[in-house]
Amino acid sequence: MGGPPYDFLANPLGAVRLTFEKAIGSELETPSTHPSAFNGKDWGALELFCHFLFQESGLSQVPILNPKTLRWVQPNSLVRFRGMIQDMLGNEFYAGAYKDGNLWRTNKFMDVSQYPMGSSPDMCIWERRLLYCVPVPGQSSWTEPSSEMEPNWSSQTREKRRRMDDEDDDPMDLVPDDEIKSSPITKKMREDGLPSPSQSMHTKTTSSSSIPSTFQSVDKDNLPCLVKIYDSPESELKLNDVFEFIGVLTFDSELAVEKDDNDELSNSFYDDALVHLPPNKVPRLHCLIHRKLAVQDFLPGSPIIEPKPHLVKETREALFRHLTAVLGNDEVAAHFVLLHLLSKVHARVDDVAVGKLSLNLTGLNKESVSVFGTRLSDTFKNLLPFTNCMPLTLEYLNSASLAPKKDYQANRLVPGVLQLPEGSHLMVDETRLESGSLNSTGIENTKLLKNLIEFQKVEYDFQYYKVEMATDVQLLIFSEGKSNIVPADVIVPFQPSCLESTEMPVAEALEAWRWYLATVRSLPHSIGSEIQKVVEDDLVAARQTDRSLGSRDFSRWLTMARLISSSFGETSLSKEHWEMVKEMERLRRERLK
Repeated sequence: MGGPPYDFLANPLGAVRLTFEKAIGSELETPSTHPSAFNGKDWGALELFCHFLFQESGLSQVPILNPKTLRWVQPNSLVRFRGMIQDMLGNEFYAGAYKDGNLWRTNKFMDVSQYPMGSSPDMCIWERRLLYCVPVPGQSSWTEPSSEMEPNWSSQTREKRRRMDDEDDDPMDLVPDDEIKSSPITKKMREDGLPSPSQSMHTKTTSSSSIPSTFQSVDKDNLPCLVKIYDSPESELKLNDVFEFIGVLTFDSELAVEKDDNDELSNSFYDDALVHLPPNKVPRLHCLIHRKLAVQDFLPGSPIIEPKPHLVKETREALFRHLTAVLGNDEVAAHFVLLHLLSKVHARVDDVAVGKLSLNLTGLNKESVSVFGTRLSDTFKNLLPFTNCMPLTLEYLNSASLAPKKDYQANRLVPGVLQLPEGSHLMVDETRLESGSLNSTGIENTKLLKNLIEFQKVEYDFQYYKVEMATDVQLLIFSEGKSNIVPADVIVPFQPSCLESTEMPVAEALEAWRWYLATVRSLPHSIGSEIQKVVEDDLVAARQTDRSLGSRDFSRWLTMARLISSSFGETSLSKEHWEMVKEMERLRRERLK
């Protein structure tokens, strides 16, 4: 006996509707079967989608929404969007369920009702959250899946969906074509170059290759997405988090017309906050399932491998040799760069972000940065999922918008350069900074950078007040002398011994290094009682030898000890690794003399 004819990929709304009808039932209404009982709850649809996506491996068949797939993906089909929550637009009320004659229908996971609602008093008003999401800033190209071709399921499921839609057609809903063409809505849409309702109807029954794109106005380089969230607590989704949203892509041509004062498209459930985000510019995704993504989730096709010490050591050695070659055979700098790439904030004690390790490579000028800075930039783009560069010139400091700012007129959070998700890497090139005066913007930007590197926090400007947002960004600074604008945790004078270019590593090596950097940085860490006594004695002896050493130096040593242990795949500090910390510090301090 076969299951119900759910077409999750091409007609997800069909599955939503059929499960709703099954949950409501056709018998006499009871409190448990009245639609109001499902406000903020699932009626069985999500369980079916979860089974299809994760038990039947359907997730791999769901296209990821990006500028490439947008050329052929169909409205009202199931899609995925991976991105950062850049802004939270508040909540939106909608008619979640309503009575059409004797039948209850639902508008959940859609923008516009499929059936006429009229003015029936039998209507349930529900609520959903609106999230403005963007591609992750600085996302490396290797994290993007290959999406050039339309998947094989499209033509097969489209025919099945057509049959189901034909069966569901209601004569009450059919409007003569000439009446549609002469309507004021259609006239306005033609003037704005948008598809008319009659064209949208035909879109459902034609092949994707012949469909004029409904998303012609989107930003092809930076595709945003308006995600509508249902039945989830607010604490699950936070600003700057990176998520994968799986849901229904909708395009309703009526909402594609930007409203004016005399607009006839007035809809009591249409939020004025969205007037500047029409669907032909910002696709809508009605989220069924969402999951927060970590750095590991961006490793394409990498199997989950346990970070065993012998495997980690081999990978570490190969990566260290590569970094040494990139840095002109400077092994000291390569050691510190490796630890820097493994650093992350794993705890906060008062204002201290424990675990960060920002790095300042000094002794560089414009010419040497053009060689080694470019090499490092290319290397990081091949190894890390999110990398960003900042050219720190006087003009840039005096004009750049580093912090996000609230625009109350548009009711939007205007993004800033430093609005980055955790796990991002930022390279700051200070070698082009020349003497001059900072204006008020430059002074504010300097404070923002110091606050970021010292406390791993960024102040968001809400005009009437400011809010500090915690972050976790790895910072690497290039400068001639010690940077005063961006004072790093570790200063390493850069001393390359050759200028020979390095060969591009093979794909297998890159995949192993990406896995290594994403995995070992999250290993737990502990210090046994015996080695703890050794560490305490060494810190006391170091303080007696050099009175300039303070708590920050000792905190940095302990951070380096944790990172060195993790770099070898170890979860507890050994005496050998503690000796490595002391030797690295000795070599570094010799260069500072």
